[in-house]
Amino acid sequence: MSDSAEALLAELGQTDGAILPLAEAALAFARLDRPEVDPEGYRAHLDQLADELAAELGDVTTPPLADRVAALVTVMVGHHRYRGDSATYDDLANADLMRVIDRRRGLPVALGILYIHAARAQGWRAGGLNFPGHFLIRIDAGGEHAILDPFAGGERRDAAQLRKLIRIVGRGGAGPVELKPEHTRIVPDREVLLRLQNNIKLRLLQAGGAEAAFEVLRRMRLLAPRHADLWRETGMLADHLGRLGAAIAALDTALRLDPAAEWRHDAALLLAQLRSRLN
Repeated sequence: MSDSAEALLAELGQTDGAILPLAEAALAFARLDRPEVDPEGYRAHLDQLADELAAELGDVTTPPLADRVAALVTVMVGHHRYRGDSATYDDLANADLMRVIDRRRGLPVALGILYIHAARAQGWRAGGLNFPGHFLIRIDAGGEHAILDPFAGGERRDAAQLRKLIRIVGRGGAGPVELKPEHTRIVPDREVLLRLQNNIKLRLLQAGGAEAAFEVLRRMRLLAPRHADLWRETGMLADHLGRLGAAIAALDTALRLDPAAEWRHDAALLLAQLRSRLN
């Protein structure tokens, strides 16, 4: 596996499968903004989280789910004080895994990546959920599962709490208001990493940083080069930035990747308009 951040992301973009080196990929995204920083200290910290979790469980080879959850929260919150950053939630540092490790606080998805990394290092089944508006993780063991909220100190969420949370999220316009089985489904790691980067992109756009957001989209496409929505969004933003050639190429790629997408008519119309401007 390449040690170059961009090469690593591109390499992962050519792989299939639901499981990726999640924390290493998140570090790679962070390294693109701080190439001068040696990542070895951050890798050592990731190893430390895994080692401390193993030590918490001792010689028990198949600990019950409750013990796994308790040990994971002890390490992440008790030992290292990882917590959600409510005070400066929109700070871009909260989605940069290097900065999250430095500050011990961040967005739900960034914290969740650290939880998942430590859990998987023990051979556990763990992953991020398809929950709208607020990132949660799930750990499976012995036919049971636990849903944890890394932003809230790893608190375990039951069905009633999830229904309440999704109603709050839905009222904010970020998603549906009814809890569905799909919301507690583990998603592929690629989606988790794109969700992390999407947080950065949205905050840049909200702050008027269209050029920087355009670069974030490029990085996201390294990891997901066949993701039609990313190409469509790239084309629309390129048009906004006045990059006619890039807009045409991106929209054309989006339509080729997903000719049946629900946005195909709007994308095709915009593509035709852009091509007409070349004449």
